[in-house]
Amino acid sequence: MLTKQAPKKGAAADHAGVSGFAADASVCGDTVPTRPIFDGKRKLRVLVCVSGGGTNLQAIIDAKKAGRLENAELVRVISNKKDAYALERAEKAGIEGICVSPKDFPDRAAFHKAFLAAVEEVEPDLIVLAGFLVVLPAEMISCYRNRIINIHPSLIPSFCGMGFYGLKVHEAALARGVRVTGATVHFVDEGTDTGPIILQKPVMVKEGDTPETLQRRVMEEAEWILLPEAIELIAAGQVGIVDNRVLIR
Repeated sequence: MLTKQAPKKGAAADHAGVSGFAADASVCGDTVPTRPIFDGKRKLRVLVCVSGGGTNLQAIIDAKKAGRLENAELVRVISNKKDAYALERAEKAGIEGICVSPKDFPDRAAFHKAFLAAVEEVEPDLIVLAGFLVVLPAEMISCYRNRIINIHPSLIPSFCGMGFYGLKVHEAALARGVRVTGATVHFVDEGTDTGPIILQKPVMVKEGDTPETLQRRVMEEAEWILLPEAIELIAAGQVGIVDNRVLIR
């Protein structure tokens, strides 16, 4: 079942047939673009997926209001949880928010089909995973190759991969005794935190830090800065990929 909030009609229809991608970019396949991911000739249509409170979503909304996302528009927010505060944030910002919960479907295949349909309905140019604790179906990764980005609360390749999410990342960083941690924005591929890195920002670990205080500092000093910045770079046509490495011009 899809639960909708604050629908905006006609957005997808207005977008139909308009291409902003390099000629060698694949819409539904495995071609990896070597020219800019997006050409910047129109506004980037951004869909955000989130499972919880939506602090990174709020950072994107705030950046848009402040004029730091001039080349992007937020077209939909999808959550897998009906009570996610992120949906309330979307509603307050006038963005359509819907819930696609696996609990409403008989099996994972049915959920994946509904989730992909909810994504395709608004024809996004970029999908942003902002604390989305759902394993994406392989079909979606293939269809949106190099058009899905994720924010991870560490300096990849440290403290990433299976099992590293939320406070677990910061618990591991403190247990290892690192002096510097941070955040990473990267493209999503079939692995876990293995896609090409777009941006990283270091954050100092302080004496007496707890996982909670470190998590907050990483969000404030890195995540909330990097995610809007990465979106705007892509929207402005400044991001390309060569040999699985991101080039920013």
